Amino acid sequence: MKSICVFCASSSAVDKVYHQVATDLGQRIGLLGLDLVYGGGGIGLMGDVARGVHDKGGRVVGVIPEFFLNNEQPIEYIKADELIVTKDMRSRKAIMDERSDAFIVLPGGIGTLEEATEIISMKQLGLTEKPIVFINTKNFYDAFILNLKRMVELKFAKQSTLNLINILPDPLSALEFIIAYQPQKTKSKWL
Repeated sequence: MKSICVFCASSSAVDKVYHQVATDLGQRIGLLGLDLVYGGGGIGLMGDVARGVHDKGGRVVGVIPEFFLNNEQPIEYIKADELIVTKDMRSRKAIMDERSDAFIVLPGGIGTLEEATEIISMKQLGLTEKPIVFINTKNFYDAFILNLKRMVELKFAKQSTLNLINILPDPLSALEFIIAYQPQKTKSKWL
């Protein structure tokens, strides 16, 4: 285990507890000596995680699409140890996957959910064995979990789909899970 990719919100307007958890996660990643690979932002939870990693002497690898650099107000984390600028969002995700050994998902919006569900889909198809953990701060992902269970109930997905992810309450338990993770062979997604 050398690097962890974190998907999370770019919003700074969210409740302070989400910022605290993001900072805590970053600090714990830094203390473990793992690289952070993430979306390259210096704002919102993204910036909190990156600064947390740096606070504890860790290394930050940001991956940001070039169109985000064209804003009047810079959103990139300029202190990143490595800032990779991609052509578009698709190539951004490919690099984030390629450079990471595991994924942690903090609360976020549509982009966060899209990034996370792509990894879940890849696991379901047997294209990756990397762990993915959702940190369920203030029960943020409860409705998502219920929706996955509903998909299984209505036979849109197999029961094993629920084993593709782990939902944990905090950064400590998420990192403990990832460090101890042993890949399991994924059964075919086909019903």
